[in-house]
Order: sequence, then structure tokens, then C-alpha cells
Amino acid sequence: MSENSAVFKIGELAKKVGSTVETLRFYETKGLLQSHSRSAAGYRLYNDSHLTQLSFILQAKKVGFSLKEIKYLLGLNLAKEAHTCEEVKTYTGEKIAEIDAKIRDLQSIRGSLHQMYEACCGGTEKATHCSILHTLAASDLSTELGARQ
Repeated sequence: MSENSAVFKIGELAKKVGSTVETLRFYETKGLLQSHSRSAAGYRLYNDSHLTQLSFILQAKKVGFSLKEIKYLLGLNLAKEAHTCEEVKTYTGEKIAEIDAKIRDLQSIRGSLHQMYEACCGGTEKATHCSILHTLAASDLSTELGARQ
């Protein structure tokens, strides 16, 4: 660490980025973050570069990257000279495609739930005749929902 570089204990670093000590320790176990050194008392010590790296991790997490994906992106970020912008864009495009697929799946699930919701009378009688419960109990949900369309 340079003499001008700030030094943080793990709690201080966590507070600076709005995270928790447990989260930072978890990131360490996953190989995403490593303390620079330890104090004489055994405290993990971090510097400004760790703050930057942690901000990168949290931002990548916020936009939907998994920890495994973040580890890969950190590698690209730490070795920018060895990689191209095309690589990063391709990787990000693959993530967008994955998210689009999840959105389609969620829309399908929502459609199924909406069909069950609309088919239910919602009355005050006992649930023994509840169409939602009957549909969920059906062995083939897609057939049961398709019959109601």
C-alpha cells in the first residue's frame, strides 16, 4: 500500500459501501475480494483499491450478474489490456439473453396464475370447490389451464 492510500478495517469498508461485514467475508470466501494485509491485532486491512473493487462487485450484482459471473468480470477488469471490449460486450449480451428468457418464463407463470385467479369465484363458501386449489392439485397443470381458456 502506498503511504497516501487510506487503510480500512473490514467494518469501515463495509460501512463505506453500505454493506455488511458478513457480506465482505462471504465475498472473500468466494475469491471476489481479498484483504491486503492484517493488522498487528489480526484485523483484515483494505485500501482504496479494495473500495473500488467492492464498488465494482456491488454494481455488477445490482445489474443482475451472479457471483460467478462477477468473478469473471473482475478478472477482465483487472487485466483490461489482455481483453477486448468485444469480449465484455458479448458476455453482457449473453446475460441480457438469459434475463430475457427469465422474463418470458415469469410472464408465462404470471399468465397461468392470472388464469387461475380469474377462474376463481372468490366467494365466501368453503374452499372445497375452489378452482385454484383444484387446478393446483391437477396432475397436469397445463392441460387444466388449457381447458379453461
